[in-house]
Amino acid sequence: MNVTRRGSFGLLIGAVLGLGMAVGPASAQFKEPLVFAAASMKNALDEVAAQWQRETRKKVVISYAASNTLIKQIEQGAPADIFISADLDWMDYGQQKNLINVETRSNLLSNRIVLVAPKESTLTLNVAPRFDLAGALKDGRLAMANVDAVPAGKYGKAALEKLSVWDSVKDKVAQADNVRAALLLVARGEAPLGIVYQTDAAADPTVKIIGTFPEDSHPSITYPVALTKTSANPDAQAFLTYIRSPAARPAFERQGFTVLGPGGQRS
Repeated sequence: MNVTRRGSFGLLIGAVLGLGMAVGPASAQFKEPLVFAAASMKNALDEVAAQWQRETRKKVVISYAASNTLIKQIEQGAPADIFISADLDWMDYGQQKNLINVETRSNLLSNRIVLVAPKESTLTLNVAPRFDLAGALKDGRLAMANVDAVPAGKYGKAALEKLSVWDSVKDKVAQADNVRAALLLVARGEAPLGIVYQTDAAADPTVKIIGTFPEDSHPSITYPVALTKTSANPDAQAFLTYIRSPAARPAFERQGFTVLGPGGQRS
């Protein structure tokens, strides 16, 4: 079952892409750096951007969506200056397609995936091998980001497969365009359970975490960041340096991210 929840994400990306296709390179488009960032980063990165603006009196424009959507938009000519992916695969794709400045690439954050339910739910589950997720769902759906393309969905499917649960629920999955859209299905009560990032759950008081997936049940959740190949905006490099600096760390940690140090290690 596919669920389309584009909302403001899609509208903003479409507008940006339209501008980029019409008039050329990123540096000619915006006075402010344009950041394409994974949807799960919204609360934390908005806070970092506001903090940077207070300190420097400079602004950034940020477009949030699924990582696969963003890098494909960049590939089609969207004038982004910075790309932040929710997994290594889509940053690797950008590198293979010569879309990013490899010298600026680094691993910024890590995250966890969790099982969430509406706040008023009385469900309890122990996330472990062969746990009865299908029984908990009953006739309801499991909200997930697209399991073939969106990082959160890919991590969730990998975890369910490792725990020998996927086959029992694969026909009950409601797939959304990005992880925040999956979260919204649970928040609205349209799905009794969903798999999202820990940081998404923390950002929405209408849902609660009822289980956390073991870290060894899925590939490590890593958020890499890089300037795009076409970026010529000096403020983009300045903002990239800022989000990797100690000044930005508290904002990321307040939202539940783990900040990675040099070499991608937890610091």
